[in-house]
Amino acid sequence: MTDHGDHADVTATGHGEDAGDATYAVVIPTLGRPGLGVCLRALAEASGPKPARVVLVDDRADTEGPPVTLDLPPSLRSRTTVVPGGARGPAAARNTGWRAAGRVPWIAFLDDDVMPGPTWCDDLALDLAEVTGRTAGITARIEVPLPAHRRPTDWERGTAQLATARWITADMVYRREALEAVGGFDERFRRAFREDADLALRVLDAGWTLTEGGRTTLHPVRPAGRWTSVRLQAGNADDVLMTRLHGRDWWRRADAPRGRLPAHLAVTGAGAAALACALLGRGRAAAACASAWLAGTAEFALARILPGPRTRDEILTMTLTSVLIPPAATWHWLRGQVVHRATPPLRPYGPGGPPHAVRPPARERMPS
Repeated sequence: MTDHGDHADVTATGHGEDAGDATYAVVIPTLGRPGLGVCLRALAEASGPKPARVVLVDDRADTEGPPVTLDLPPSLRSRTTVVPGGARGPAAARNTGWRAAGRVPWIAFLDDDVMPGPTWCDDLALDLAEVTGRTAGITARIEVPLPAHRRPTDWERGTAQLATARWITADMVYRREALEAVGGFDERFRRAFREDADLALRVLDAGWTLTEGGRTTLHPVRPAGRWTSVRLQAGNADDVLMTRLHGRDWWRRADAPRGRLPAHLAVTGAGAAALACALLGRGRAAAACASAWLAGTAEFALARILPGPRTRDEILTMTLTSVLIPPAATWHWLRGQVVHRATPPLRPYGPGGPPHAVRPPARERMPS
């Protein structure tokens, strides 16, 4: 659906040129998940001034399925635009979305599986009323509901960490001028991981500020398969890219947890050494390395099992994935070292402000 309705003159009237204008657009990258309809209905029902435009970025590889506007609330139809994302990941999809949103001064990014609170639009208006000329972005309060009748699973505890993540784009508002100044999201981040921290650090380096807002958004826990935690280890390659771009202290600046990569490298090394020693006929050395591998794997599994519900299925999942996660993390970390080995650090912005965005060469835009 392409809008020709009440927001059509946003570009023509130049709202983006007024520093005090609270006009905003909502950009939602989507893979057509069921939560999109829930998100849109919550946005439509929220009290307060509605967005001038809603841009849905259809980032599915196969767009032959049901249209993403299937559950579009009537009150949003006249202001909603759907644009193709090209299945290049959430960073690229968000860039496509905010550039298609018209000259509105503020862009509110939402994920397609969140639920804006019942007063979200009113609260956003209050957030925007308190900004200064240096404010580039405003965070939201993310709430992750956990089961009350049992201990949360490992996946649920991991999702709950989103509530304390800084600058998370599940609900994050950015000034369009700031996005233009730093070139938007870095499209080398192909997963929904670290692209938000990278953008925030570049915005801060450019002299802007980021503030905390008062609006609230619910982030339900999505269903996850048994091997989801293993697949998520691909993010270790993105951490390598972050280090190349922002230096070794980016963890501190972004207030990001360091995770268990050093332990995973050690456990994987012990396992590899045990196999090598066994092949070379060095039985004692192989047994010692195997014992170290087993101890590290058992510690990791118990650290994930004990806080959880300890059901048979959860214990089985934690045991199996605790064996596979260390080598998977090691593999992706090594892959990141190779793929991003030539990535130069970001240059400090000079007195003239950030440079114009330059698309990375085709080789660097390939999936890592």
